[in-house]
Amino acid sequence: MTQGDRRVHRRIIPVYVLLPPYTLLMDVAGPVEVLRRANIEQDDVLFDYQFIAAQPSQTTSVGLTLADLRPLPDHIPDGAYVILSGSVTPPDNAEDIEPELAKLATWLRGVIHPGITLVTICSGAVLAARAGLMDGYACTTHAACLDEVREHAPTARVLDNRLYVEDRDRYSSAGITTGTDLMLHLASRLTSPMTALTIARHMVVYMRRTGAEPQLSPWLSGRNHVHPAIHRVQDAIMADPAHSWSLSELAGIGVMSARHISRLFQEHAGLSVTAYVNLMRVTLARDVLANSRLDMERVAEKSGFASPRHMRRVWSKYNTLPPSHYRRSAAE
Repeated sequence: MTQGDRRVHRRIIPVYVLLPPYTLLMDVAGPVEVLRRANIEQDDVLFDYQFIAAQPSQTTSVGLTLADLRPLPDHIPDGAYVILSGSVTPPDNAEDIEPELAKLATWLRGVIHPGITLVTICSGAVLAARAGLMDGYACTTHAACLDEVREHAPTARVLDNRLYVEDRDRYSSAGITTGTDLMLHLASRLTSPMTALTIARHMVVYMRRTGAEPQLSPWLSGRNHVHPAIHRVQDAIMADPAHSWSLSELAGIGVMSARHISRLFQEHAGLSVTAYVNLMRVTLARDVLANSRLDMERVAEKSGFASPRHMRRVWSKYNTLPPSHYRRSAAE
């Protein structure tokens, strides 16, 4: 199948980016840039995003006017994502924006239903709460808006000190730069961790997570750095964890000596080369266990371990429960 054929068969995810009056520009530019890069970096998923508003143009937080915005659609298809940007307080001489906010809240209440994922950035959570879409959900928002969300959504579990929160079909972020963090998390979930890592490196941002939410995949471990040679080495290991990697072979990929790569890997990735290879193999074994009924000998072989005993010994360094328990848990 050619690259063109793969693109034709992409899964298409409609994304509606809703711009309220006085949109906070970074709440739009950062997250949508993640989606744009995701469309470039992989061929499995196409994020078909469009910008919508209650009027054809919208003034942003920095005074830049965004024009040719699409009108609010009467229907949002199942499987779509709606991204609700935050906004800033309008200047004293601005027209009253309350009628427009009320219109947006009414529209949201009418089109958001089960099967549609709502993503709020910064104070976008306030508008979602006004529409009755945060009640019964855990969520977060900018620190300055927490009480307002609680007021409009009394049954919501509003969490502070969080980068972002995921609860079923609701995703919310603290705003501004954390909108990018949240979209990287979604890109990882909807495409692959490797794609999200590539995007993060292109945008020169870290892959981060909140302490209260499920951790990002172990595939992302040791990647919060910007050293290109170490990333090349990690990419090679990640692409084929079962390969019998030698330090000299990895040093060649990094174009440096074995001694130098050992020092730089520890410095930038936070763990040794051997530990990183083992972690990737354990992660691969976990995925094989969850998605096959192979016996332990075959699982060990496919994951790059010399034997089931070797796999269990390395596994125990990263997991408190044995591989057999993980298989049972994954099957439940």
